[in-house]
Amino acid sequence: MALISRLLAAGCVSVACAASAPASVTVLGGPGGGPEETALRAVIDVYNKKADVPADDKVDVIFSARDGYYDKLQADLAAGSDAFDINLIATYSVGRYAPFMTPVELSDQAQATFGDTVLKTMQFDGKQYGVPTDLSLHFMFYRSDLIESLLKDPDAARTYAVISKKYLGKELTPKSPDQWTWEDYAATALYFTKAVNPKSPVRYGTILQMKNLLFNIMVFQSLPRAYGADWEDAEGKISVDSEAYRKGLELYKMLYDAGATPKDSLSYEFPEANAAFTSGQVAVMLQWNAANGTLADPKTAPNTAAVTRYVAPPAGPDGRFTHVHGLGFGLNSHARNPEGATLFLKWLSTEEAAVDYALAGGSPGLAGNAVKQVAEKRPDLVPLGEYASKYGYVMRGATSANALAIYALQAEQFTGYWGGTQSLDATLKATTEGMEKLLSK
Repeated sequence: MALISRLLAAGCVSVACAASAPASVTVLGGPGGGPEETALRAVIDVYNKKADVPADDKVDVIFSARDGYYDKLQADLAAGSDAFDINLIATYSVGRYAPFMTPVELSDQAQATFGDTVLKTMQFDGKQYGVPTDLSLHFMFYRSDLIESLLKDPDAARTYAVISKKYLGKELTPKSPDQWTWEDYAATALYFTKAVNPKSPVRYGTILQMKNLLFNIMVFQSLPRAYGADWEDAEGKISVDSEAYRKGLELYKMLYDAGATPKDSLSYEFPEANAAFTSGQVAVMLQWNAANGTLADPKTAPNTAAVTRYVAPPAGPDGRFTHVHGLGFGLNSHARNPEGATLFLKWLSTEEAAVDYALAGGSPGLAGNAVKQVAEKRPDLVPLGEYASKYGYVMRGATSANALAIYALQAEQFTGYWGGTQSLDATLKATTEGMEKLLSK
């Protein structure tokens, strides 16, 4: 009960996240409030209704707030907590938690359902530590009606060139989003900003997720990565104090200062960004692929669903990139009901469970017959494998035991710069020094 009490104190998503009468198998679902929670609850409901699932092995789930989740999980696992049998893990945390977890046994359908690449996102030292449930990377969402109108209007193109010259130092012409560089993205965002272009049909050109939160840095870093950025160079020296990171950080701040994103973007993360985009007052947004279910649904996005499209993130001199990682569920080595937990995890790796999870709003990386079954209702899942293989990257050092601490450090420092509380030089100096300490451990 100690963990559940902490979850409630940390701001559990709902009363339902900590049931008063826990089932025999308890899943710690991780940070709640997103489509992953909805999908996990849906498949647990399917599983619990199966006639062949013993009453003693029914499954319940609890969720926590995002802030500090991974540190709290490590503390609980290391302390031998048995408050949960199964817990969420991510590609960047498998090695961190493996000493406290038991390798899992997958179904005989897992290989055909997910494929090698996706299964490997949950592997460490050649062992399978989790069932992959979500493949996370980034789409660039945009309003097709706004972009099409811009591309057809010669007067708009002239205004666009003037704006890009003023803010970016060069006259650019409007392009189709699948041809954008990051400069094209910035120019388009500025053009569709009322504070910059009073004739803009919407108030904001883009939405930047700038809250001091490690997940927001994962969204941001594809921008400097496109300019050649990395955490370390080939010799292992910290390399964030670079022209590539300076370019990315300055571009974000320029857009923020120009009013291209709302002034309260310093408190924005996933849900706030989605809410702003679906208001109908935003032209383009870089966001996790998991948002597509919300952004494409007329019920949740009545103002924008019909005209929302997506492509891979913009390109830079070094190419087009997207951060990529997998989420999944593994077995706590101190589970109170390891047999029941193993049965659920094995079922979770079947084609049936994966398809149900996808149709309930999750974002699994599917292959073969499984992806065919969801293609019509979830077309956004089709390009996941393609984008991951073409544009996916992992920063050097981003699978280390302190990777999440590094993301948190960058979030604190970068948000400070964007918010105007410290200079760019001071930001990069503090980030470098902090990373040197973390990566030397």
